Amino acid sequence: MITIKSAQFVKGVVGSDSIMEEKIPQIAFVGRSNVGKSSVINALTGIKNLAISSSTPGRTLQLNFFLINEEVFFVDLPGYGYSKISLKQAEKMRKMIMWYLESGEAKPKKVVLIIDANVGPTKFDLEMMELLMENRHEVVVVANKIDKVKQSEIVKKKRVIIEKLDTENIVYFSTKTKQGKEELLEKIMG
Repeated sequence: MITIKSAQFVKGVVGSDSIMEEKIPQIAFVGRSNVGKSSVINALTGIKNLAISSSTPGRTLQLNFFLINEEVFFVDLPGYGYSKISLKQAEKMRKMIMWYLESGEAKPKKVVLIIDANVGPTKFDLEMMELLMENRHEVVVVANKIDKVKQSEIVKKKRVIIEKLDTENIVYFSTKTKQGKEELLEKIMG
């Protein structure tokens, strides 16, 4: 069983930075705005406000680096696909995400793509998955908020997620009940 003994915010970056050159492996967390990226990081670490989560979409405006167990960085990327922020701001965040995932400057060991289990993969999620595959990233999909899916709909929702994203490397997760926490830690840190 993998346990997180220490977790601390190191820094937020918006472009090239010396932290990218460190030999510490990076695990990137990416997903739509308000899908629960920060909440997933907090649930994994057991620290309530380590990554600042907000009900306001588009809150994360930089790449936030968290040092976990002194051995790996969790990198919280800005959310994508939120229409209530200015086009200029949305484009700036999109470029930052693309730069991080495509430039080769940062080489995430794994990328955790977080989707909403109830909504299923959106157009933006499918585009992100395609980008991750093109760049040969090892992807773990987290279907977050599984606790909000009606019991009678779970099998159908899971089938749709598997078919649309064309992967079975999926963890069904709940930040409230901690369902999927052990499995996700194994997949990303094991």
